[in-house]
Amino acid sequence: MISTFINNNKLSDDFRKIAESYFIPLAEEIRSHHIGAEKTYCVGINGSQGSGKSTLSAFLKVYLTETYNMNVVVMSLDDFYFSRIERQIVAADVHPLFTTRGVPGTHNMRHAKMVMSDLKHQQPTTIPRFDKATDNPHPASAWTKVSSAADVVIFEGWCWGVNPQSAEQLIQPINEFETIEDKNAHWRNHANLQLSLHYQPLYSLMNMWVMLKAPSFEDVYAWRLEQEKKLSAATDKVKKTDNTKQSGIMNEQQIQRFIQHYQRLTEHALETLPSSCDHVFELNSDRAITAHKLKEDHA
Repeated sequence: MISTFINNNKLSDDFRKIAESYFIPLAEEIRSHHIGAEKTYCVGINGSQGSGKSTLSAFLKVYLTETYNMNVVVMSLDDFYFSRIERQIVAADVHPLFTTRGVPGTHNMRHAKMVMSDLKHQQPTTIPRFDKATDNPHPASAWTKVSSAADVVIFEGWCWGVNPQSAEQLIQPINEFETIEDKNAHWRNHANLQLSLHYQPLYSLMNMWVMLKAPSFEDVYAWRLEQEKKLSAATDKVKKTDNTKQSGIMNEQQIQRFIQHYQRLTEHALETLPSSCDHVFELNSDRAITAHKLKEDHA
């Protein structure tokens, strides 16, 4: 099963040791908790861009499905991004920076809440899917339909699980981007308010929290650049058969600016989230796991 997963996801064989040492035991723990709960069990996964959230989520799904025939639903906070037009409306009403997807306030959390409620109550639902290559949601016909009760729900996201900052923390800009483009701090204050109002209340729906902890924000740029190159290669293949497909692929300079939207909450997460997560997998710059800490380790 691991070999097939490695091949299908174009991973190096190093993933085998990671899976056997860390991810399979995590999957077994999730299964054990689900059996004890006798209801849908929800796992929240946090990690910065490029940290491996999608790979971990996919592996847990494949392992639990193939090993125990469990119904596992995977959803990403990214899939709830507003469309370009919707973000432009928010930008016109609040601040121009909300045109760019990323921070709280650029996701349709009303829809996320509805989907989570359906899954928790074991009701049929449909999960949206977002196309980063076009910077818009996929057509509704391509969304994921869930028709039977989910045993496990995995919800991953770059700021999923992160709590709001204090008013004092929001005063000083954290990078050149905020200094120039958010002089009055209106953008970051509004994003923080959205986090408090529409994201934090959903955290209680998670039964377990897992974090893939980057060594620092400096590594995120390299990881995000790698993601974009993979996205570009995949998009090029699609464009050969669909000339109408618009590309939202970014160059290195655009990525450098783009990730600065994420810096404040990413660094806030690295500082504050480990103490409240059930499992923290500490990564090095190559995304190898260097330590695994459990919640009781922080007690």
